[in-house]
Amino acid sequence: MNIDPRIALSALTNALEEHLSAAVNRRGENDPAVETAFYGVADAFEAYEDALFAATGEVTPLDLYDEEADDVDDVLDDDEDLDDELEDD
Repeated sequence: MNIDPRIALSALTNALEEHLSAAVNRRGENDPAVETAFYGVADAFEAYEDALFAATGEVTPLDLYDEEADDVDDVLDDDEDLDDELEDD
C-alpha cells in the first residue's frame, strides 16, 4: 500500500511538533513522553521517505541516527585499532 507523500509529510511535521512540545515540557532526564515523541519522529520520517521514494524515486538528504548501529561501529573501530597496534609490534 502506497501512501501519498503529502500525507506522510504532514504526519512527519506533526511528529516534529509533538517532539518539540515534549522536549520543551520535559519532566526530568528520562521523560517517557520525550522518548515516545523521538520514536514517533523516526517512524514518521521513515514513512515519509518510503512514500516519497515510491511516488517520485527521490529520497531526502537525511539519515536516521541509529544508536545500536553506532555502538557496533565503535566496537569495530576499536577492533581495527587493536589490529593496527598488533601489526606494529
